[in-house]
Amino acid sequence: MDHASRLRVVSYNINSWSGDQTALITSVRALAPDVLVLQQALSWQDPRTWFLDLAGRFGMAHAFGGLRALGTALLTSTTVTVHGFRVVRYPLVWPRDSPRGAVVVSCSVSGVRIVAAGSHLSTDTAVRERQAVMLKQTLNAAGAPVVVGVDVNETSTGLAWRTIANGLVDAAEATGQADVPTFSTSAPRRRIDAIFVQPSLSVIDYGVVDTPQTRVASDHFPIYADVALAGG
Repeated sequence: MDHASRLRVVSYNINSWSGDQTALITSVRALAPDVLVLQQALSWQDPRTWFLDLAGRFGMAHAFGGLRALGTALLTSTTVTVHGFRVVRYPLVWPRDSPRGAVVVSCSVSGVRIVAAGSHLSTDTAVRERQAVMLKQTLNAAGAPVVVGVDVNETSTGLAWRTIANGLVDAAEATGQADVPTFSTSAPRRRIDAIFVQPSLSVIDYGVVDTPQTRVASDHFPIYADVALAGG
């Protein structure tokens, strides 16, 4: 497939850089994403410093979110033209959860307008369900076909997952890989990370990247989806 006719999206919870950082960066660069969604992207000791050179670390052109999005970042390559972005901060329910948010980027690739988004939902069931509703409302109002990477923090049987997935294509299901776990790298048992795609943007390929490097880079595996652009 011609690279110009598709978008490669990678979604990856990097666990606040607590794993092998060389393995982490090497693994992401090898995937050559056009859109890279990172959850837990901050080092809270000095989050501004960590985010300042985030794009450069991964060989990307631009980075959005980070501290403003409470740990979620969305990075784009030079193949993506960015028209604007917004950050959604979920209401904090203390002490049931930590601060969380979403990043939504309006962009185009080869002249095709899309909205790329990323988020990281709560470990608390009730809080997570409310966040999923907020995220879904944001995506529904996007005004262009959506691609979103999410650490849902629950499996596909959960209400939050179903809320986000409604009307979208689950890239893992579309490629027959819904049974491949994304967490944890030390004992893989659950698929709690997903890439969801507007039906008009066909899923060409999807994968969970389980390698010796990703096993030590984070507690989550990175996932990727190759998406065919409408009119590409």
